[in-house]
Amino acid sequence: MTPQSWIISVNMGYGHQRTAFPLKDLAPEGKIICANDYEGIPENDKRIWEATRKVYELISRFKRIPLVGEFVFFVFDQLQKILSFYPKRDLSKSNFQLKQIFSLIKKGWGKDLIKRLKANPVPLISTFFTPAFMAESFNYPGEIFCVVCDADISRTWVSLNPKKSKIKYFAPNNRVVDRLKLYGVKPENIFLTGYPLPQDIIGSEEQGVLKEDLKHRLLNLDPKKRYFSYYEPLIKKHLGELPKTANHILTLMFAVGGAGAQKEIGIKIIKSLAKRIKNNEIKIILVAGTKKKVRNYFEKELSRGPIAVDYSENVEILYREKIEDYFQEFNQKLRKTDILWTKPSEISFYSALGIPIIIAPPVGYQEEFNKRWLLKSGSGILQENPGYTEQWLRDWLNQGYLAEAAMQGFIEGEKLGTLNIKKIIEKCSG
Repeated sequence: MTPQSWIISVNMGYGHQRTAFPLKDLAPEGKIICANDYEGIPENDKRIWEATRKVYELISRFKRIPLVGEFVFFVFDQLQKILSFYPKRDLSKSNFQLKQIFSLIKKGWGKDLIKRLKANPVPLISTFFTPAFMAESFNYPGEIFCVVCDADISRTWVSLNPKKSKIKYFAPNNRVVDRLKLYGVKPENIFLTGYPLPQDIIGSEEQGVLKEDLKHRLLNLDPKKRYFSYYEPLIKKHLGELPKTANHILTLMFAVGGAGAQKEIGIKIIKSLAKRIKNNEIKIILVAGTKKKVRNYFEKELSRGPIAVDYSENVEILYREKIEDYFQEFNQKLRKTDILWTKPSEISFYSALGIPIIIAPPVGYQEEFNKRWLLKSGSGILQENPGYTEQWLRDWLNQGYLAEAAMQGFIEGEKLGTLNIKKIIEKCSG
């Protein structure tokens, strides 16, 4: 029987909710608790959360305004600044943002939530640091875990007094492990698990579902067999024999972030690839998520000008009202997605599924570090001018660059984060 845990998230962008979604099986009745929007949340608590969310989304959109917007975003982003890793040194001193969070907690922010959870003190797993701080501050009696959803993190992720804190961390990579130690977290409170990816598109620990999908993906990503000619033994070692033909046409997914930024890139992609779309050579999935305004923007732009053509199934907008439905649909469409184009958010870790990432411009410090991680790992490539996508994408495919990035992510990336986390929770509950 699967042990139960409280799974806590926040609806600020998609990152923390996407991270929680694969862990829903651990939650009572499969229900993830949204710390800033649960039934019965005190009005004062909700106002604080809402102010934080609105400021983040407003500034993310405001950043696109030349000069003024960029300056305002820069000032805001300094609060989330990640200090340079080298030289390695003691980074346990708390920052301004962290002190502000704890000043609000001392006034009672989050006390109601933790009081409710205390009635059943099972392990608490939060995908955002603030609920974890709340749990510790209000003496939650069970184990407290925090899932890190970026490739590097700011000091704000760790409590005021890390050496005395009971909060344990699930780290997605070695850099986060080392960073947490520099912030003063005790080594025994750090678990290198990998990021929790959707288990249903991976399969069991043998990853049979994922490997079968990757075989077909490689055929689309390496049409000239350039990568295959050099690395056939490597492919066969990890995947076995490839099928003769792929089970879908070349498919590119462009995902807009939770704040709705960068949606214009999606239309530039469509315009550049219009001829190939019409000729049934490529399919484009535009991901609007749960943002109705983004969906409406896509629909409006697709109905005008030279791209105002019914491309049947080769242009699709992914939109769902409920975030759970969106995540489920997104995950399933990934199975026949060959290229994922997005800003370097938590989705960066999806490169471990053998899906190459085309990296859109990062928004904020954490995404800048995610970008660096993708580039160093070899599983992501910086976007070229979206207006000329047809030209450079064709070159990348013919050279086998994207096939190489897919295999690099698959071989090097940790794919079993969800199972690793569940195993740790089982030990706590056992």
